[in-house]
Amino acid sequence: MAEVIEGPLRKPAQMLADQSYDGHSSIHDDSEAEKLGIKAGPIEGPTHFSQFSPYLVDMFGKDWFERGCFSAHFQNMVVEGEAVRVFVEQTSDISAHCRAEKEDGTPVLEASATLGPDHGETLLEARKAKLRPAGDLVILEDMSVGMTSKEDELVIMKPDQNMGNLYPFSLNEKLEKITEPMDWYHDASASPWGKAIIPTEMVSVLGNYTGGQAGWPVKRPSIGLFADLEIRMVDGPLFVGETYRLKREIVALSQSRRVENYWVLTSFFNEAGDTLKAQMLLNHGVMKASYPDYPKELLPS
Repeated sequence: MAEVIEGPLRKPAQMLADQSYDGHSSIHDDSEAEKLGIKAGPIEGPTHFSQFSPYLVDMFGKDWFERGCFSAHFQNMVVEGEAVRVFVEQTSDISAHCRAEKEDGTPVLEASATLGPDHGETLLEARKAKLRPAGDLVILEDMSVGMTSKEDELVIMKPDQNMGNLYPFSLNEKLEKITEPMDWYHDASASPWGKAIIPTEMVSVLGNYTGGQAGWPVKRPSIGLFADLEIRMVDGPLFVGETYRLKREIVALSQSRRVENYWVLTSFFNEAGDTLKAQMLLNHGVMKASYPDYPKELLPS
């Protein structure tokens, strides 16, 4: 049986309390969270990815940032002050099973970590394959699988660049609070590539700070959260200060009792658009109760 590596308890920082979109606060604001029955604004799920990175680099070397895929399903929210521990079990030369728990054993996330190009079926690919038909949707009524972004988006992450309303902080501010610092994130001379790299947890920031909606017809006002997130390096890593071209596609729609979901595949190309660098599969969950016009008879009691 493979050894299970157990990391130390870490207390990740909440950096999205001032997040806003569509002119209102997000679920990461304490008051908005409380309206939806959540005790406080949760820490953004990708924040936990950094706790795994040192162990995955130990297992796979720098290849992890060049062609690694971290495919995560979020299980329970974490609020500031709570401590989280990660567990990593290597299952082959190119794969590992990962999970995170709170100090009391409450599960936070589970994930597959694989090294490409032949990843096999990732955890999110397996979850997506088992989705039931979405049925009648309300908030996402006007969306359909196969929709693509109308225009490419050009994005860049500089060290001191504020990442906008969705991410009201800079990379340098994140690095002051990141749970597992690495020189590669800020020191080009220490990096194997001669350039500072974007941490795995910040790839979703780069992919979403322009809004990440691509004009999707999601009914407003409504509040969403990340339910699942997969970050896949194809020709990585992504570098600080470099421009990337984003293309997006809706690849699945689904729903549960409390949430409607749309799955977006975002592809990161070089600025010219001729080389695929990375991909992000994000399951956006939109809370039914957050939409004022949601039919009361369709809301869970």
